[in-house]
Amino acid sequence: MEVMIPEGYKSILSVYDTQKAISLLKRLFEDRLGALLNLYRVSAPLFVESSSGLNDNLNGYERPVSFDILRSDATAQVVQSLAKWKRVALKRYCFFPGKGLYTDMNAIRRDEDELDNLHSIYVDQWDWEKIILPENRNIDYLKETVMDIVKAVCDTQDTMQAIYPQLACMEKLERQVTFVTAQQLEDMYPDMTPKQRENAFVREHKTVFIMGIGGKLKSGKPHDGRAPDYDDWDLNGDILFWYEPLQCAMEISSMGIRVNPESLDRQLSLAGCDDRRELPYHKMLLGGELPLTIGGGIGQSRVSMLLLGKAHIGEVQASIWDNRTIELCREMGVMLL
Repeated sequence: MEVMIPEGYKSILSVYDTQKAISLLKRLFEDRLGALLNLYRVSAPLFVESSSGLNDNLNGYERPVSFDILRSDATAQVVQSLAKWKRVALKRYCFFPGKGLYTDMNAIRRDEDELDNLHSIYVDQWDWEKIILPENRNIDYLKETVMDIVKAVCDTQDTMQAIYPQLACMEKLERQVTFVTAQQLEDMYPDMTPKQRENAFVREHKTVFIMGIGGKLKSGKPHDGRAPDYDDWDLNGDILFWYEPLQCAMEISSMGIRVNPESLDRQLSLAGCDDRRELPYHKMLLGGELPLTIGGGIGQSRVSMLLLGKAHIGEVQASIWDNRTIELCREMGVMLL
């Protein structure tokens, strides 16, 4: 969407209080998420070796930021997400079924082409991953996990509004999750784009989990891009909340049950990515050497916007913006960090 500041918008909290509130809500949310999903915090890399296959290829066209290392022959890449690294970490750290990890992930998306109210070239998210049993690889387990994440967000909102009463002017988030598949959305709104479908459906239902993202729909196009080597396209999805200040659906998490050897083999072929089979990570996965997991990313700046009522993501994170955005925000009295 185009950068747009709602008429009459004024930040509920001052810049000083916003900084304090961001710090608090992150601690509150991390504690709640960890308790509900049985996750422990771990340290994470800012970059990985390009030859490892551990970096996230996202939609396949985004170029990772890479650099050489003075005393090494390796080329390093700044992570685009930790989707694959986390799964290897669970094995290396000797986690067992029912236990998981979360971490702070910071990324640079140099090819982000939607620099608007919700998108930035800087990405900060909670990356989390948990080991599951074979019998957990089903839709019901996925839905239970989604409801726990939504509960963590809503519980954090309640606590923040108790500490900052001025935030109580914001609409309470809907705790009841409506589940819908990407194909059902296409069937309901065949003449709309995927983003328009999301807005139409989430406007009505407020809190939504869209399932089955990555594979082609009846139209021959996917609802949205997904790399073929982390989520199982039949067991994944996005969590979205209706965000009243911007009159749009706000995605706060992309997540799913991860590929097993069979679904990875199938999705690599469908995506035309058979060359990845020779990468170390993919060899481990195809050989059944990695645990079965569920995981995802939860946008830290998105959650901060959602709970603090901000109009632009630049109010809760420091990034680089084009001149038009800077000028518009200045005119509308919006301070970009």
